[in-house]
Amino acid sequence: MTLFRDDGIVLRTQKLGEADRIITLLTRGHGRVRAVARGVRRTSSKFGARLEPFSHVDVQFFARGGELIGRGLPMCTQTETIAPYGQAIVTDYARYTAGTAMLETAERFTDHEGEPSVQQYLLLVGGLRVLASGDHAPGLVLDAFLLRSLSIGGYAPSFADCARCGMPGPNRFFSVAAGGTVCTDCRMPGCVVPSSEALALLGALLTGDWATADAAEPRHMREGSGLVSAYLHWHMERGLRSLRYVDRSVSPAPAGAAGSGGTAGAGAVPDARRLP
Repeated sequence: MTLFRDDGIVLRTQKLGEADRIITLLTRGHGRVRAVARGVRRTSSKFGARLEPFSHVDVQFFARGGELIGRGLPMCTQTETIAPYGQAIVTDYARYTAGTAMLETAERFTDHEGEPSVQQYLLLVGGLRVLASGDHAPGLVLDAFLLRSLSIGGYAPSFADCARCGMPGPNRFFSVAAGGTVCTDCRMPGCVVPSSEALALLGALLTGDWATADAAEPRHMREGSGLVSAYLHWHMERGLRSLRYVDRSVSPAPAGAAGSGGTAGAGAVPDARRLP
């Protein structure tokens, strides 16, 4: 019998029995973990409210044997809140639907329990932080998160150079099967011809250029979102259930948000202004 401690994001919860829940978390050191939280559905529970989706928590697990992931589910014995992102997210429909899609994406990209995925964990923490702060439109935050999750998973799209032959861009055609933009010689059936502004927006979201992303027009945001959804669906082989409910209406960014951009890689340390 061993105690483990780790910090993580609550991805989802499931009812178990009359008063318990199964909590699914994406943790820093152990990847995706499912654990039982005893009695958290009772009104007298001391830490039930801390184990809700979007919560960033420090959790102590009790497991039988020397490994956290074994034949049975470990138990959550103690929980401390690091950041309650859900308080700001669940009160706004656009943020809530975008955040739900982010949680589902993180769970899908970490389908093997017990395998650490530090980059995905840092990306999710940074994404929820930005979403809760309201510095950028929720749809932009979601698209940036999806593109960078794909990049971490080895499916980084190209929005300038040809994805097949490497011909320097800009290139006109976009193919989800080829991995992004392609040149005239590499054009294949099923290619689309998006606007140059939409491609520039997606490139900015992938690299963290928020000044360019926040200045994009709503029609280019919607066009870019369609490309991201198609690309995600192709490489995940099935779409996200929560993506159909995402509110794609564009909310104006707060004053000064357009100047808070910068470049950042998929695995950088997150801050309050941008995704990691």
